[in-house]
Amino acid sequence: MITIDHVSKTYASKQGEHHALKDISLTIESGDIFGILGSSGAGKSTLVRCINLLERPSSGRILIDGNDITNYRGAQLKELRQSIGMIFQNFSLFQQRTVLENITFPLELTGCPKAKRETRAKELLDVVGLADLSARYPAQLSGGQQQRVAIARALANRAKIMLCDEATSALDTKTTVAILDLLKTINREFGVTQVLITHALTVAESACNKIAVIDDGRIVEQGATHSVFAHPQSNALHELIENSRSVISAQGVSIVEQGA
Repeated sequence: MITIDHVSKTYASKQGEHHALKDISLTIESGDIFGILGSSGAGKSTLVRCINLLERPSSGRILIDGNDITNYRGAQLKELRQSIGMIFQNFSLFQQRTVLENITFPLELTGCPKAKRETRAKELLDVVGLADLSARYPAQLSGGQQQRVAIARALANRAKIMLCDEATSALDTKTTVAILDLLKTINREFGVTQVLITHALTVAESACNKIAVIDDGRIVEQGATHSVFAHPQSNALHELIENSRSVISAQGVSIVEQGA
């Protein structure tokens, strides 16, 4: 379980303070695929980066399975990050490493023997459907294949939590559907809790069992995905729906076309 307890994040600049997150509280249950939905600049990426302490909250707490991790540093922080995989929009693969070597990289950092880390990487290549591409380099792969490598790398240390920051926004519709299906399979078969940051309603509708809508650094509504979409309360969600009326979801019919 991930508990975000009254978290705020403020940045100082020459123009003054910028309040990126404002007193956010959320509970993400173990096994959830939880969507954080919002427009550009709403604060969703800052929020997800606070979960693995790539950003430290200015106030409030982050708890994982009841343990307050907010002030973890050094060895504690390193161990924590081994249990939290992260996937980025731009894949963030090492261009000079093969597919296999990209996946083994997190295991190298832990001192895992070469034979064991290569065995683990090959297992994960089977999971993500790239068993025959282990010797290729990222430049030789499609965007969807690169994201599959990034997913495998995120799982290398048997992560319990996976953070996905706009993981499908650089992909076409068909590839997005395939990647979301893969994430759902990983959630179901390995019990990996997932937090999906997205601005796309169709991504949240297809993959997430729960969502929270963030606007100007605040959570403006949250709940079961179907319920929130069926009865939108906030101006932020109404605007996202309006902007997504022509978007087809992974099931072939968008929520907005259904009249949500």
